[in-house]
Amino acid sequence: MDLRQLAALTAVADHHSFSAAARALHTVQSNVSTHVARLERELRVPLVERSTGNLTEAGALVVARARRIQGELESLVSDVASSVDQISGAVRLGMIGTTGRWLVPVLLEAVSRAYPRIQLVVVDATTTSLLPQLVTGHLDLSVVNLPIDDPDVEAEPLFDEDRVLVAPEGHPLAEHDRITLTELAEHRLILEPKGTAFRDLLDQEVLRAGAKLVPLAEVDGLRLVASLAFEGFGPAILPATAAPSWLEGRWRRVEVEGITPRSVGLATRRRVLLSAPGRAVHAVLLDVIAAEAPKHRGLYVRGT
Repeated sequence: MDLRQLAALTAVADHHSFSAAARALHTVQSNVSTHVARLERELRVPLVERSTGNLTEAGALVVARARRIQGELESLVSDVASSVDQISGAVRLGMIGTTGRWLVPVLLEAVSRAYPRIQLVVVDATTTSLLPQLVTGHLDLSVVNLPIDDPDVEAEPLFDEDRVLVAPEGHPLAEHDRITLTELAEHRLILEPKGTAFRDLLDQEVLRAGAKLVPLAEVDGLRLVASLAFEGFGPAILPATAAPSWLEGRWRRVEVEGITPRSVGLATRRRVLLSAPGRAVHAVLLDVIAAEAPKHRGLYVRGT
C-alpha cells in the first residue's frame, strides 16, 4: 500500500469515474486503474463498483481513512515549514452562517494581520453539513451549534447566545413585547428540521412547558430561516445576532420567557493534532471572539 494508491482511490471517490480521476491527478486512466487494482488485491476486497464508479462499502471506509492520512501529511509539511520559517499553510474552517455574518470579517482581518502566510478558507454551511466534512478531513476545524453527538468529533464551547422570536408585522405574535413558550406553541413557526441541535433544544423546552411546536415550514439553515422571517413568510426563533437591533424591516423582535440560550462551539476531529497553521487560527479565533462578543447584544463568552 502506498500513497499513490490512496490518492487514486480518493480521486475516484471525488470524481465518480476512473477517467475523471485521471484528469484530476494529471495522469492517464490506466495508472489510476492500476493503483486501485493493486490496493484491492492487497486488501482482498473490491473498492469500486466498475459499472457505476461508486465506492463499495469497503471502499468508503478506505477513503475515509485515506483522507485522514492525506490531511496528516499536509499538516506535517505545514508544521515543518512553520518550524523553520513563518507559520504558513492552508486552514479550512467551517462556519455556521448566523455566526459567520459577524465573525468572519473580523477573523479574516486578524489572521491576515498576525499570520500573513496562512491561507484561510472559510466554508459557510449548516452544522449538519459541516460535521461530515470535518470527519472526512475536508475541514480542519468548524464553528458549529452544540451539542454534538459524534464519536469522531470533540468540541470546546465558545459562547452562548440568546434566542429571540422574530415576527412579521401584522402577525399576532408581533403585538407582544414578551411571550411564553406555551403562547409560542399556539402559532405555526418556521423551524429547523428535527435532528438539528437548535430545533431539538427548542422542542424539549416547549415539551417541558406542556406544549408542542407545529411547523409552518422546516428549513435547514438559520440564515435562510431568518431571511424568510424578515420577508414576512412567518415567525421564527433565531439567535440574537441574526436579528440585531440596528437591522430595520417590517418585523418585530419579541422576547420569549423560559427559552435558554443556544451554545456555539469549535469542533475538531478527535485524536487528530491540528497543524501549526490550524493551531494559530484556533488561537486567533478565541481572541477575536473574546474581543467582539461584548459588542453584540445577547452574546456571552464562556467563562466571562
